[in-house]
Amino acid sequence: MSTSKNVVEVPDALAASYHRSAGEAGRAWIAALPALASRLLERWELKRDGEAGHGEASLVLPVLRRDGTRAALKFQMPKEETAAALTGLRTWNGDGAVRLLDHDPASSTMLLERLDASRTLESVEDDDVAMGILAGLLARLVSVRAPEGLPGLGGIAAGMLEQVPTAVAALADPADRQLLRTCASAVAELAGEPGDRLLHWDLHYGNVLAGEREPWLAIDPEPLAGDPGFDLWPALDSRWEDVAATGDALRVVRRRFDLLTDALGLDRGRAAGWTLGRVLQNSLWDIEDGHTALAAPQVAVAQALLNR
Repeated sequence: MSTSKNVVEVPDALAASYHRSAGEAGRAWIAALPALASRLLERWELKRDGEAGHGEASLVLPVLRRDGTRAALKFQMPKEETAAALTGLRTWNGDGAVRLLDHDPASSTMLLERLDASRTLESVEDDDVAMGILAGLLARLVSVRAPEGLPGLGGIAAGMLEQVPTAVAALADPADRQLLRTCASAVAELAGEPGDRLLHWDLHYGNVLAGEREPWLAIDPEPLAGDPGFDLWPALDSRWEDVAATGDALRVVRRRFDLLTDALGLDRGRAAGWTLGRVLQNSLWDIEDGHTALAAPQVAVAQALLNR
């Protein structure tokens, strides 16, 4: 089945992303990608079925299986997060998430059911409807106990708390420094009970695609074992430009938070604390990148939950 149609060209933007973020190892992986793609297309007897898509870290080829089933072949450089994604998808087995049809252990390449990459949950204009769909998926995903071997929220929380003194000192505004300390205090109160659910860790509107087997399914998980409250922030932050444009971001955040916690059956105080933990995590990453002020969405989400 080796034909010219199986010759895969790596998009320039994907190559540039790997050269930027992964250095020599990234360049080597990109150089080997066309041969890997051709080899797996032949091994799994797949036929190309449309233009390739890509993000910052992955190449996705629409394909047809031997029986005519539509699928998608996803290539991404092997790393801890890729292994965790495979674990999560195998565990969910299509319940609320894209189904893993096969994978290549040596390269971490995934053969996935085909979803409509052109239609994300961002296409649903009514925010309550969109958030209700996302909440329903998230409730299914976090109902599962996390399997062994995934990163745990307990370790992540401890690591964050260790970074707080240095991070606080890097912030220019006293109000930002106080808010970061407040988020850290919320995490410290909850860190002893980090939870054991299988979290998606990045479920926002852009990571929910339309499908055939179900109307909507989650994609691109970064699985983690922990409390479901730690999984709410990406949903609260979804389509943030529209939230800010309402002129009342705090009200929108609170409405989304209430909808999510109702759907997942969460204690709101605990969920608010872990959401402040996500604000802390995101802010620590920003400070590590050289920022000296907290990002507006982080401040808005924190204020919405602290000033109810």
